[in-house]
Amino acid sequence: MPSLLLQVVGGKVKKPGKRGRKPAKIDLKAKLERSRQSARECRARKKLRYQYLEELVSSRERAICALREELDMYKQWCVAMDQGKIPSEIKALLTAEEQSKSQQSTSRLGKTGKADAASNSW
Repeated sequence: MPSLLLQVVGGKVKKPGKRGRKPAKIDLKAKLERSRQSARECRARKKLRYQYLEELVSSRERAICALREELDMYKQWCVAMDQGKIPSEIKALLTAEEQSKSQQSTSRLGKTGKADAASNSW
């Protein structure tokens, strides 16, 4: 019969070739400390996540308030226009738009005039 070589590890007899988890000496204090550290890290992550979500909610609420104010302004403009009045803000927008269009058209004319001059130079 073949003789089995037995090892003594940590006060326990270990047979060679046996599979499975190796029995480890459990240090209860170290295990508790790891558990506490893990819990601290988990609480810190949770706190950061809630802070991020609170900031996100507050920024969205500010955006909603700004959009509501803008909507109210547009409603007031519509009521004024229904009464036959043109709000000064709309007049300012229209004049600014007309000025930008006139500037664009003059810059286009200037560019085409230069191109015509260059083509007629031969």
